[in-house]
Amino acid sequence: MGTRETDQPRMWIPASDLPASPGHPFYARLNALLDAHGFDRFAEDQCRPFYAPVMGRPSVPPGQYFRLLMVGYFEGIDSERGIAWRAADSLAVRSFVRLALNEAAPDHSTISRTRRLIAVETHRAVFTWVQQRLVEAGLLKGKTVAIDATTLEANAAMRSIVRRDTEETYQEFLTRLAKASGIETPTREDLARLDRKRKKKTSNKDWKHPWDPDAKVAKMKDGRTHMAHKAEHAVDLETGAIVAVTLQGADEGDTTTIADTTTAAADQIEDAQADVDAPQKLEEIIADKGYHSNDTMVDLAAVGIRSYVAEPARGRRDWSEEPEAQAPVYANRRRIRGPRGRRLMRQRGERIERSFAHLYDTGGMRRTHLRGHDNILKRLLIHAGGFNLGLVMRHLIGIGTPRGLQGRLAVVLGALLLLMAAIRRRLIAMATLCRFAVGRGSLTSPTTFIVNSSAAATCTTGSYGTVCGGLLSERYLGQPEPRPSALDTASLQKYKRMVDAWGGWPLFQELLAALNDVAARHAVRIADVAVRWVLDRPAVAGAILGRRLGLTDHRADNARVFAIRLDAADRASIEAVLVKSRNLFTRIGDCGDEYR
Repeated sequence: MGTRETDQPRMWIPASDLPASPGHPFYARLNALLDAHGFDRFAEDQCRPFYAPVMGRPSVPPGQYFRLLMVGYFEGIDSERGIAWRAADSLAVRSFVRLALNEAAPDHSTISRTRRLIAVETHRAVFTWVQQRLVEAGLLKGKTVAIDATTLEANAAMRSIVRRDTEETYQEFLTRLAKASGIETPTREDLARLDRKRKKKTSNKDWKHPWDPDAKVAKMKDGRTHMAHKAEHAVDLETGAIVAVTLQGADEGDTTTIADTTTAAADQIEDAQADVDAPQKLEEIIADKGYHSNDTMVDLAAVGIRSYVAEPARGRRDWSEEPEAQAPVYANRRRIRGPRGRRLMRQRGERIERSFAHLYDTGGMRRTHLRGHDNILKRLLIHAGGFNLGLVMRHLIGIGTPRGLQGRLAVVLGALLLLMAAIRRRLIAMATLCRFAVGRGSLTSPTTFIVNSSAAATCTTGSYGTVCGGLLSERYLGQPEPRPSALDTASLQKYKRMVDAWGGWPLFQELLAALNDVAARHAVRIADVAVRWVLDRPAVAGAILGRRLGLTDHRADNARVFAIRLDAADRASIEAVLVKSRNLFTRIGDCGDEYR
């Protein structure tokens, strides 16, 4: 049993004694991807105007700063204070953000100040850089884009809102109303009763938050009323990649914000394909019925974009006041009712909701810890860049987040099984180069596998029972039907029962006679002709021939099978007997009774 050592720390610690971590496999592979495309140099060039050459507080390198924000997405950390703590605590994260063991992790205030100083367009440039990696991997098409929005809980409390005209708080406003109604000293119960009688309590036209004017009063998905922001995504419907992210006030309608998001998506697609010889432009927009309006249909048609926007039930339309909208609305209606339109609408829900879940639920950004659209948008852009990097990583290694390695034992076992299957297929392909292969790897093996080199490359079917356990041989030609006691092996007894089901012993004698005639023309045995006929079947890759150790050995004779070529006359004489037989598949099924 070990004992506790002294609490007195050592003054000097050799560098070799410092703790080391092999790093997280996901982060190690992601760093290799970033390094291969020069991410750090790109980030430094983009951020150079924001860094003073001499003066100022110790700074965070641009590549390290953006990696820290990516850690927020991959680890599901909502606040910059949490990101700083995670970077200081985890050796794997320190390795990813390139922090030496003797180097302190950046303080959360340093991360926040760096974020405030670096412009939104620089964060957008990093987001575009990630999209260019998607284009190189074939994971960003840009032809068909789906648009939808969700609400983010703002870092602002409802109890702190003030009137836009008088700067009164909500409590002060209710007190003034109570005094105007004749209550000189209103109690809390009086104020609550008065507030319940009011019809519209918190309009964004009358109220604002004093410290975050961009936050708006909105109803969240769970039914609560809260200060919120509206995040709108444009997602590539073919690959699921995020094309654009915009941030608006939560009180703005979908028909108002779709124009900004569509413009941003078109610009991002163009920038991401800057190095492509024949870039693909945005051609189709998919959206739900909240985005449908006459103006939206007219605007999309004007810029040459086909719309697949679900149309709400509005009854019979009157086009006398807006005749120019009739054709775009009817064209959109015709498209969404077609089979492709219905398929695109189903894909829209899947792709869009997946991006929301990754960025805001597991990604930790459903509740923002920042104020102001610019600050929040900076985090959203890098979050979306992390999501797109996850698509590239999934394309490269099969997982898109560090947590994707959890519970991967079943996947590893599946991969091993696939590898074993691939090796088996390779061995079969190699076997086609041989004239025949010994089944268990030695010349004393009791089984020979004769390979059909013309069929094994495209088929993996092996045939057993090719000579009916020995019945297809000269030994039984012209002989009376044997008694069960004369059949001294289980194999002969089994195939004798099949012969009875196939057509009986007299018809079997006709088959032996036909095979013997063919064998005489080619100077081989009856069994050799039977094997050759089976190998000529298109679905057969090989024939398995067994022997009894110490009793029979026909390996030299089996090699002569490859010298036989059955001509049309040979096959016709054999087929003339086979047409008289019964269909074994319909009588006994796919196998004999001994296998059931």
